[in-house]
Amino acid sequence: MYILGISAFYHDSAAAIIKDGEIIAAAQEERFSRKKHDAGFPSKAVEYCLKESGISIDQLEAVVFYDKPLLKFERLLETYYAFAPKGFASFLMAMPVWLNEKLFLKKMIRDELKKIQLYDKKKLKLLFPEHHLSHAASAFYPSPFEEAAIVTIDGVGEWATTTICKGKGKEIEILKQLNFPHSVGLLYSAFTYYLGFKVNSGEYKLMGLAPYGDPSSEQTKQFVSIIKEKLVKIYDDGSIYLDQQYFNYSVGLRMVKDKKFEALFSFKRRSEEEELTQQHCNLALAIQQVTEEIVLKLAAHAKSLTGLNNICLSGGVALNCVANGKLQNSNLFENIFIQPASGDAGGAVGSALAAHHIYFEKERIVSSAMDAMKGSYLGPSFSADEIESTIQQYKAVATTFNNRNELNQKVSAHINEGNVVGWFQGRMEFGPRALGNRSIIADPRNPEMQKKLNLKIKYREGFRPFAPAVLAEDVQDYFDLDTSSPYMLLVQPLKKTLQHTVPDNYHQLSLTDKLYFQRSSLPAVTHIDYSARVQTVHQKTNAAFHSLITAFKQQTGCAVLINTSFNVRGEPVVCTPQEAYQCFMRTEMDYLVIENYLFSKQEQPEWKEKDDWKKNLQAD
Repeated sequence: MYILGISAFYHDSAAAIIKDGEIIAAAQEERFSRKKHDAGFPSKAVEYCLKESGISIDQLEAVVFYDKPLLKFERLLETYYAFAPKGFASFLMAMPVWLNEKLFLKKMIRDELKKIQLYDKKKLKLLFPEHHLSHAASAFYPSPFEEAAIVTIDGVGEWATTTICKGKGKEIEILKQLNFPHSVGLLYSAFTYYLGFKVNSGEYKLMGLAPYGDPSSEQTKQFVSIIKEKLVKIYDDGSIYLDQQYFNYSVGLRMVKDKKFEALFSFKRRSEEEELTQQHCNLALAIQQVTEEIVLKLAAHAKSLTGLNNICLSGGVALNCVANGKLQNSNLFENIFIQPASGDAGGAVGSALAAHHIYFEKERIVSSAMDAMKGSYLGPSFSADEIESTIQQYKAVATTFNNRNELNQKVSAHINEGNVVGWFQGRMEFGPRALGNRSIIADPRNPEMQKKLNLKIKYREGFRPFAPAVLAEDVQDYFDLDTSSPYMLLVQPLKKTLQHTVPDNYHQLSLTDKLYFQRSSLPAVTHIDYSARVQTVHQKTNAAFHSLITAFKQQTGCAVLINTSFNVRGEPVVCTPQEAYQCFMRTEMDYLVIENYLFSKQEQPEWKEKDDWKKNLQAD
């Protein structure tokens, strides 16, 4: 039984296909369309899923959309009615799209599928589970748990913004629900907006900025007090009440009322290119601390409601790996599983699994592996012929290695010499993280590497941290982490033995001086507060990346590499060998590895590009 799941029309459109409950393929549309966070119908992703499965649309048991559009429309109408006459401009902008398109979603899906291939419309079954049920299903069903508490937290689905559920076998029971406009995700996005980052994509920048805040500063403490006294009431069960007089997202075109926020925090909203100052960092830290408090209270309430020792997390807020790390350290639960594609893209997987287990009532077999996400390597791979075609297209020069160990030794030596390597292997990752198949890798011991990667390769803000990829068996030699973190979704501190003492006036230094102070023996992956967003690399789920890090360890004694996504600012992660070569030649990367082909920048023909492609770089 094949089921196709689709998420679309908000942000991060995606498609996923399952066979008898097993996830066969999943991919975001942006990777094919090359439009970051593409919200359109995921035609290319659907095409890929069908091709990977080797089936036609007529062979699908059902196509499942990840939320209920009519319920969402009801929420929009009721919200506008409640706030009328405020929000009239927003109402006028939203209604045509709904009246002409979204209310006729069944027809739209059928028509879009017809563009992909002809099929019998009468036989096609369309299903629409609720948004947060799709999130809950995406986390619980692939988890290694027979039963678990499930917490989903995001901006908003139809009405729900947060749910607490209980999963057992193939059943998911919703125990508690928090409704719009009271939303943890929208609260965090409001500060993302106010601090000059793009909503729905810049939230992780806000999270990365927070450690630059001074936790001992009176200003930070005052910001926390203001947020909790004026903006959000936090209850013991983790539910919240947002005072709507300060926010504008319900009916307006902006997240907050700028003047009211300005009066609260005594500085204007930061513009996108404006220099970051300590007050911005302190406010980022304040909202991060408040968010962590809410997440921990929600988790504690989920524990008291279910009495279970396992928890599954999903929804966009589950990508807040700092909060996830705090939850792990709380020991509220013995085991945590976080859906690697926790944003809306993961709804494609969840909706398909929800249909399989809930609508079709198929039994669930708990994965005997680490989990059922297959390392999140669910996207396309490319053959030697396709790589050769790219080489011919660009008249590129590559060395082919028939012995994998020789390739690993060569690449490790290049990394040890301070070079930056594009690493392209196997199936593309599903979800926002590059996990060693579409990655840029480098030496974390090099004190210049964070600056080089940010400014000369990624073309992005210098404060942005990089993640360490460490051999799973060696993780405790480097980090205070006693479990696996295969999806780079837990932040934990570096071992104290690797940390360097900072001066007493550290928090009074400028952001740049803090950034470039050598804080540890792995400076390029050590964040300002000694933390790191750890990826444990496992031989069973990624043998190629594991063997490379092993070779690097043999040469240097270090079992850690920098792992950052293979793209530049504002672009989706590369999908094809052609895109990988193009990114390699446009940036100051030194080497590129595509499967067993090694490209040296010095050996490549001159890169000629008529257009100034950097002009098109967008904020991400």
